[in-house]
Amino acid sequence: MRLWSLHPSYLDSKGLVALWREALLARKVLQGRTRGYRHHPQLTRFQVQKNPPGMIDAYLWGVYEEAARRGYRFDVRKLSPKRRTGKIQVTTGQLQYELKHLKRKLKQRDLKQYRKMAGVKTPLTHPLFQTVPGAVAEWERVPLDSIAR
Repeated sequence: MRLWSLHPSYLDSKGLVALWREALLARKVLQGRTRGYRHHPQLTRFQVQKNPPGMIDAYLWGVYEEAARRGYRFDVRKLSPKRRTGKIQVTTGQLQYELKHLKRKLKQRDLKQYRKMAGVKTPLTHPLFQTVPGAVAEWERVPLDSIAR
């Protein structure tokens, strides 16, 4: 499961569809409607919020808006009505880690999207997030081989 902090516009079509599915699964977890993935580290930043299901819905709305902009027809009826919510902080280190991770994925599966993103140095965030200085998030599982790179 990967709930990107990066703006969904950076994702290729396969990544955007996967994000929608994974965020819907995260929604079920945060609503207590499934037993799996309850301790998945990607959910930590939602679980510590006052209203975790409301925050994941706000996240899904951001994904939906990007999908609609591209002409996709995701089922918005799965979400609660759009509401104003707060922001979740994301560190610059986390964004840089995700940017590098996404570029590696795109280089393998969508060269056109990879080339569009190649020059991105300071990425935009998903609309739910607010950037703050800092290192990679504690909940992120960073593979040992990516530390040296």
